Amino acid sequence: MRLIFLLGLIFLIDLYAFQAFRGVTLQWSAWSRNLLLICYGLLSLLVYIYFIGAPNRWFEGFSKEFTLFVRAFALIITLCKIPIALFLGIDDFRRLVLYAVNQMGLKSETDLSRSRFLTNVGVFMGAAPFFSLIYGMVRNPYRYKVHKLKVPVRGLPKNLEGLKIVQISDIHAGSFIFKDPIKNGIDLINAQNPDLVFFTGDMVNTASDEMLPYLDVFKNIRAKYGVYSVLGNHDYGDYQSWPSSDAKIENLDSLKEMHRQMGWKLLLDENDIVTVNDEPLAVIGVENCSALPRFHTYGDLRKAYKGAEDVPTKILLSHDPSHWDQVVRKEYKDIALTLSGHTHGFQFGVEIPGVLKWSPSQYVFKQWAGLYSEGDQHLYVNRGFGVLGYPGRVGILPEITLIELLQSEES
Repeated sequence: MRLIFLLGLIFLIDLYAFQAFRGVTLQWSAWSRNLLLICYGLLSLLVYIYFIGAPNRWFEGFSKEFTLFVRAFALIITLCKIPIALFLGIDDFRRLVLYAVNQMGLKSETDLSRSRFLTNVGVFMGAAPFFSLIYGMVRNPYRYKVHKLKVPVRGLPKNLEGLKIVQISDIHAGSFIFKDPIKNGIDLINAQNPDLVFFTGDMVNTASDEMLPYLDVFKNIRAKYGVYSVLGNHDYGDYQSWPSSDAKIENLDSLKEMHRQMGWKLLLDENDIVTVNDEPLAVIGVENCSALPRFHTYGDLRKAYKGAEDVPTKILLSHDPSHWDQVVRKEYKDIALTLSGHTHGFQFGVEIPGVLKWSPSQYVFKQWAGLYSEGDQHLYVNRGFGVLGYPGRVGILPEITLIELLQSEES
């Protein structure tokens, strides 16, 4: 039933979008006009094939790359038709009001120029995201950006000042298409000469075997005091049907083993006390915790915290940033820095330092990208190393974070 409703909605959007394209091509040559309308028809056909075929498993047996691109194009084409349909809907509503006015005996002339204007604006508003989203797929999935920042920590011991931490998050190995560009990202990580590397969850999309082709790449990450990791919501296998509960457990066990094979210390509601220049540093790792009900909570921060109480400097790895406001800031005020991911910055947005920072992600998450501070506590939300769903990025590039700890001036 949901599929029928979805197809009906897509068909309605299609009707509006087709009228718009037919309207803007009225003055074109017959050859140009027919070519555009044929291309429009073929792209629309692709959308219907995908939305009907995906739930019916038509794409089983095709390569991962082919399936990813078909899905991406189907979603992009559908999304880009929405603003076209919206503007034509506005024009239809305007004309309906004018018709009602005329029926009541009040004279009102229909302004066809306004209809043409709204049609042209609608087509432009649909074409602009179409080309930007295609560009984001071709250019940006592996265009890693290093975000460097210094975080002041109250009471930070002198021997920990200048500690260099690299954070990566949300690898989503199932969305990778190419392997060589990932190596450039690993080289960038190692080029920061980190003391510690933290991975804050979502190694895969649905199943552990997605990571198998990339173990030899990620195991090359180097850090003076080690690589630590936690699980994200996608790592538990909740977004795939399993033949049995045992199969789901085996999948998670396999993923945990991959962390070990890469030399990463996976923290499962536990902590590790790292000695840096004769000073203890508590690295606390909690399993996935979220304030949002649609994301499962598996973690127990009380359990993860136990044993780290007397360590002056504490860093928490918690995949979902909503956990910070929900629990960390309220109950664990001595955790100076929390590192999260999860949001991807929606893989779409605008960031102009000091001027503008916007993404649809901000309508879901209060903290969605970058550094947030409340009193003596800090949260950093990484924009993600990989992609999910849409295999590209527009305005929000894949991120490698370099954090340097400093003594707070108030310490």
